[in-house]
Amino acid sequence: MDIVTEVDGRIERISPLISSEEIQARIKELAAEISADYGDQPVVAVCVLKGSILFFSDLIRSLSISRLNVDFLGMSSYGSRTASSGVVRLTSDLSRPIEGKHLLVVEDIVDTGLTMQYLLDNFRTRRPASIKVCTLLHKPAGKQVEVPMDYVGFTIDDKFVVGYGLDYDERYRQLHHIGVMHFEDLPA
Repeated sequence: MDIVTEVDGRIERISPLISSEEIQARIKELAAEISADYGDQPVVAVCVLKGSILFFSDLIRSLSISRLNVDFLGMSSYGSRTASSGVVRLTSDLSRPIEGKHLLVVEDIVDTGLTMQYLLDNFRTRRPASIKVCTLLHKPAGKQVEVPMDYVGFTIDDKFVVGYGLDYDERYRQLHHIGVMHFEDLPA
């Protein structure tokens, strides 16, 4: 069922795309694969804020990695737009050094690849032992640069999506599912 909200003189409509049940089932599959790949190695899971927080929380609770540390990094390339601006901004950095550590970067969505490329280039200068990327969503139609993605939850069409941590102008993160956002003018 669509969610319809009137905001600033227009209608924002969110049509379901990926259900909460589908998300949770896919997270279990990803967690099993990640856990098997890392085995008993110590891992630092890095949550790319803010959009990844729900995915990250559910994912790390499903991992069977015994020596797991977590850290957070804030980045932005959207602002209040529905497409990436192409300008990547670091809004907060990691709290500890990562040199010699295995990193699992957890992202909400990879579309242009610019944010992830910036992030990976930044991390490589800090000399981690390895870097793997886990993204909930991959939107290949918007790709501008090729970036490695080791674990992908869902591949989606070129639509603007919200929910399950993803937002539009800081709204709709709390939705349990992922939906496609549409904008409509109010009738005159």
